[in-house]
Amino acid sequence: MQLASLFSSAWAIAAIVALFGGSIFIHELGHFLAAKRRGLYIQRFSIGFGPKIFGWKKGGVEYRISLLPFGGYVALPQLADMRGIEGQLDIDPSHLKPISYADKIIVAVMGAVFNVLFALALALVIWKVGYPVSSIEQSTKIGYIQESFQLEDGTIVESPAKREGLQMGDKIIAVDGSPVDSWTSLRQSLVVGTGTESDGRRVARLTLIRNGEEMDLSIHPEISGNTGFRHLGIAPAVPVIVDTLFDDPNAPAVRAGIKPYDEIVKANGSAVHSHNHFYNLLSENAGKTIELEIKRGEDTFSAAVDVVNVRYTTRGDTIPSIGIAKYYYDTYPIYPDPLDQIKRHITMTFQTLKALIHPGSEISLKHMSGPVGISRVLYATTVIDFRIALWFTVLIN
Repeated sequence: MQLASLFSSAWAIAAIVALFGGSIFIHELGHFLAAKRRGLYIQRFSIGFGPKIFGWKKGGVEYRISLLPFGGYVALPQLADMRGIEGQLDIDPSHLKPISYADKIIVAVMGAVFNVLFALALALVIWKVGYPVSSIEQSTKIGYIQESFQLEDGTIVESPAKREGLQMGDKIIAVDGSPVDSWTSLRQSLVVGTGTESDGRRVARLTLIRNGEEMDLSIHPEISGNTGFRHLGIAPAVPVIVDTLFDDPNAPAVRAGIKPYDEIVKANGSAVHSHNHFYNLLSENAGKTIELEIKRGEDTFSAAVDVVNVRYTTRGDTIPSIGIAKYYYDTYPIYPDPLDQIKRHITMTFQTLKALIHPGSEISLKHMSGPVGISRVLYATTVIDFRIALWFTVLIN
């Protein structure tokens, strides 16, 4: 187990070096090639930062491999004096001829251009190999509404969704006029929202489908004490599918004939929208018999199941249960179009930039991540699935 964990960590660190360091290297390569094309003086091209491990000279340029493997730099004294980071120059910058404004712009911009090209190349890879998503994240249908949540000051209030009439089963298709097609894009649009009423209250304008009809609804988000972001108090709809049952022939679900991969679609005649919703229904029927509608393959059948209280802590705390030990969460690969990936990331970037400068937004520089935060996310996504790390690298670039 320790060896596997060590291997996983080493692999994740190598991925950070390759993806984050590679993104910086590509950026510097853009500067380097543009500077060479425009005839600028190039002192050094370093892969990595810090002390030199080894290097060589060719065409008047020093190429080196440096100790810290994150990215690199190009020493262009005509463009900027960066001796504090890049080390001492082998020539006095004042002895170099001045460069034109066009040279400065082209060399500066080509770093970003190469990052966009790198992003497109990675997007093509993702298009080919796909990346895994959860059925939860791909839904914009509401599967659970919180009764209340905690504000920044610790006050407990009724959730906006409960207070202002959102319903389980509502499918949100746009936030403030921007289409959403996943829970991620829905959450992003809410978090970076800037809408405010004339009285100063925050507002989000939702377009949703309820009972087959499209409707618009204005709702007033609250700032969650856990995250500091706008929240409505909703969670996505997700199929409630059995994974494993209690290893006990007397468990209610076992006695009722429920099997792994059965989907619970109704309870006492009401549609079941999510795991949290199902738990609430069990709580309401604790000590009673609940009538479930079960889907197995293409068939549907009913089962009367007793709801019993089972102990889940050594102190004797109990929860209502029918004997399901674990639920199944569906994960499958998607193969998004490369240009659509780039478009989505650009949209997310501009939404965030707008929120940063808008007086009605809660987003500020404290919510932004630097190299450490980026490395942390790359590490976490690599441990889950390297393809997700590739997707995140597209966003970085």
